[in-house]
Amino acid sequence: MASRMFGPPIDLSELDHTPHRTRRPVFLGRVSTKDQQNPASSIPRQVALAAERLEEGEEFCAYYWDIESGMLPPEQRGLGAQEMYDALAVPIPRHGGLQDLVDRAEQLGITHVLAERSDRLARAMLTSLTVEHELGRLSVQVVYANEPTGGTESGQLRMRRYSQVEAEVYRATMLEMSTGGQIQHAVAGYNHGRPPYPYNAVTDPDAPVRGQGPFGPMRPKKRLAPHPDPRRFDAARELCRLRREEHLTGGQIVEILSEHPDRYPVEGRWTWSHVEALIANPKLSGYQVYNRKATRTGRPGHSRINPVSAWVWSPKITHEPVISLEEWREAQVVTAELRRGTGRGLLQIRAAARQRGLDFATISRTGAHTIHQIGEQRIVLPHPVPDALAAQVIADIGRGR
Repeated sequence: MASRMFGPPIDLSELDHTPHRTRRPVFLGRVSTKDQQNPASSIPRQVALAAERLEEGEEFCAYYWDIESGMLPPEQRGLGAQEMYDALAVPIPRHGGLQDLVDRAEQLGITHVLAERSDRLARAMLTSLTVEHELGRLSVQVVYANEPTGGTESGQLRMRRYSQVEAEVYRATMLEMSTGGQIQHAVAGYNHGRPPYPYNAVTDPDAPVRGQGPFGPMRPKKRLAPHPDPRRFDAARELCRLRREEHLTGGQIVEILSEHPDRYPVEGRWTWSHVEALIANPKLSGYQVYNRKATRTGRPGHSRINPVSAWVWSPKITHEPVISLEEWREAQVVTAELRRGTGRGLLQIRAAARQRGLDFATISRTGAHTIHQIGEQRIVLPHPVPDALAAQVIADIGRGR
């Protein structure tokens, strides 16, 4: 504004040798998910509103839009296959998503990014600011169609930041409401995610009828029920026992289960990760548990285990348990000991017995001591077994005592 008010008294434009940069505006849009909004109507509507900020006779050079949650960072958006976008039949071409736009802005000479409003870029304010800063570094101007034109730069900035704060507050509100609903879902005994190995997820006929949502039937509420093959319950119970009572590692448990495929069936083959995940799953205790993992970690395909204090448990048993909650807790204690290396003594004794062709079994456990059967002999060992005592027992096994 100041340059227009206080310019030279005569026309000096012929003296301006600054290279002229041709305008290359592109469209940026986003739809929450294909289930919450109809992309075939929402994206064209966003294009029409953003196009009001084009100059006369100007058209968009490219269209960048995602079918993603606005809570995701740019690097996790637009990862769906192109076939998914094609199937949505959106009558607007797509040249990529938000991350593609940021990556290609300089190469394509983009000068303006036009969107309906700031939350179409992202609902998280940090993401919006980061993208705006990165594009601004490349002299790319971000324009939101719902912002007024004219006025001071400070006024425009205040309006933009207010809008971004509103988007962030809306994001937090939606997360609170969603989390609250998921908590009540678990407390009522309904299952989240894929059912564990010994269970199937079955529709609860007594659950409230959810009917039709805006885009078709809503998903029914499901509970866990024992898998039709009872051997799965036996397999899950045995692998937990092997960890809890015999202190076996995941690899050793895999070997034992794999030796008896008819007794311990599994789709494909037993793996270390499958065994460890089952041992760690509290749903085997009959309780429904939610919020064990944080899936939005910033690393696609990775999740983080939340602290046990953050887990949400149903107040009572909601499905048939494989093991008791006390047995599940003991298995977690042994797992922690194995990771620290304090459970090696019993593992070494078992390995020595197997090398001598002796059967090794746990008979009973009371307090800090456990009775084991090694061949024809019974022996009482503390828990955990000190390395020196383990060495003595192994030496006795070697001497046939």
